[in-house]
Amino acid sequence: MKLVILLFLVSISLSVNARASGKYTDRYDGINVGDVVSNRRLLLPYLKCLLEQGKCSPEGRELKSHIREALENYCAKCTDTQRRGTRIVIAHLINNEPAYWKQLTDKYDRQHKYVTKYEAELRTIKS
Repeated sequence: MKLVILLFLVSISLSVNARASGKYTDRYDGINVGDVVSNRRLLLPYLKCLLEQGKCSPEGRELKSHIREALENYCAKCTDTQRRGTRIVIAHLINNEPAYWKQLTDKYDRQHKYVTKYEAELRTIKS
C-alpha cells in the first residue's frame, strides 16, 4: 500500500513539475513511438481516439488534450522527446497513412495553417 501511495505522489509531482515549467507532462515520454507507428494494431487505437471514433487510453487522452495547441505553437511546450516523437509520427502519417493524416488535419487544422510546415519538411522522411 505504501508503494502505491508513493507512486501516486511521484506521478502527481512529475505532472505538477512539468506544468510549472511550462512544458507538457513527461509522464509518457518512455513510450517507444517507433514501435507504435510500425505496428498498425498499436497505432490505430491512438488515431481512432484522436478522431473520436474509438476509446482513448490515458496516453491518448493526454495527447488529444494538447494536440491542437501543440500544432499551433509548433510544439513549444513539448519536451525534446515529445518533439522527436511528434516528427516521427507526423512523418509516418504523411508518408504511410495519408487518409488518416487528412482526417486529422481536417479535424485539428481545417485551414491547414499549421500542418503545411510539417508536411513540407516531413514528406520525404521515412519513418
